[in-house]
Amino acid sequence: MPVHVIDSLFFRDLYGSARMRAVFDDLNLLQKWLDYEAALARAESSLGLVPAEAAAEITRQAKAEHIDIDAIKRGVDETVHPLVALIWQLSERCADNAGRYVHWGATTQDVMDTALILQLKEAYPLFESGLDQVTETCADIARRHRDTLMTGRTHGQQALPITFGFKVAVWVAELKRHQERLAACKARVLVGEFGGAVGTLASVGAKGLAIQAKLMEELGLNVPPIAWHTARDHLAEFTSLLSMITATLGKISHEIILLQKSEFGEVEEPFEHGKVGSSTMPQKRNPMLCEAILTLARLTRVQTLSAIDAMMHEHERDWSSFQMEWAYLPEICVMTHGALELSLRVLRDLRVYPAAMARNLEITHGTLLAERVMLELGRFVGRQTAHDLIYEAAMESYEQNRPFADVLRQKPQVMAHLTAEQIDTLLNPADYVGLAGTFVDRVTASLNGS
Repeated sequence: MPVHVIDSLFFRDLYGSARMRAVFDDLNLLQKWLDYEAALARAESSLGLVPAEAAAEITRQAKAEHIDIDAIKRGVDETVHPLVALIWQLSERCADNAGRYVHWGATTQDVMDTALILQLKEAYPLFESGLDQVTETCADIARRHRDTLMTGRTHGQQALPITFGFKVAVWVAELKRHQERLAACKARVLVGEFGGAVGTLASVGAKGLAIQAKLMEELGLNVPPIAWHTARDHLAEFTSLLSMITATLGKISHEIILLQKSEFGEVEEPFEHGKVGSSTMPQKRNPMLCEAILTLARLTRVQTLSAIDAMMHEHERDWSSFQMEWAYLPEICVMTHGALELSLRVLRDLRVYPAAMARNLEITHGTLLAERVMLELGRFVGRQTAHDLIYEAAMESYEQNRPFADVLRQKPQVMAHLTAEQIDTLLNPADYVGLAGTFVDRVTASLNGS
């Protein structure tokens, strides 16, 4: 039985996705090793280093379904080496002595590194599609609620009116930057490896660069400028980006959790009859999907530390560092894609309650618009004097639980410059959202380049 949450029969769909798990399962990894060996034989054949018939036979046999998985496992246990058992078995399967050309000039880390990159190549479209869908879904929410008034909060306290569309547009802009980052690092990440024992390609001599180029063409990967056996910065960059993506998703989920609190009730993650919030409190409608996403954000950020640690190698190869990637990269990829899928599930059916938002605009008795009153009064008495006057009025309103407008009307220093009607107008939250709608338009329009 599985022992990790990403594979758990019970929890795996809260911590990952079936599609990303398939990218990193053992059978797919095995096929990627075989794909490398077959592509290497074909590349070397094209340059006369391996007979064409041998390359064709190696390619025919390099199928995961032909391989005895149990024998590979026994070989790993006996040799304490991840690949030699596969090389032996593939070589033995090849007819007409073609097996003698398997793995010609390569070292195990060439295969292991490139197989991992091939898995990331397969994972990349899933990340791109998932991020695109989450971003566009947020943009739809922002457009739909462009003018839906709500309270803006700083330091956890009511600050000034905003719109819900403005809040979500901030998310959209951040997600868009992640799209740009994902696109920008793709060429650096999807780079194959063929360097031989210490990276110099001494095993194939003058034909090394041509073989390397042909091999990467076969695999659809970029050609490395030099061996990266001990240079893992591109994997650390990619891992850091995945952690950033999940951090953004975690922030969005946390915001939904906060706004779903009973005292706010402004939004709610999707709810269907039958979803249970508590085993003992029947009334609970807990934001459990959002909590799962926030959990993933906290778990994946730890993997960035592993990626940075794995950059530190000794000499020309150091397995104690690069083997870390076999553990942390599949885990962060599965969890990040799981966070994207859960976020899409939440955002597509997010419940928004404008009436609750409007109600919460009024709970501070009008002090939400204190800045606006201060600035208007400041035109007559100066900003700092106005600040002091409005501060005292706001504190009185708060302490005595009285309407802010009533307190202001009883202040001679205020009424000397403002009328009762002006005060009522100044305390209208709908008239003090600044350029919120303009910013929503700007951000959402940028998604399609308009």
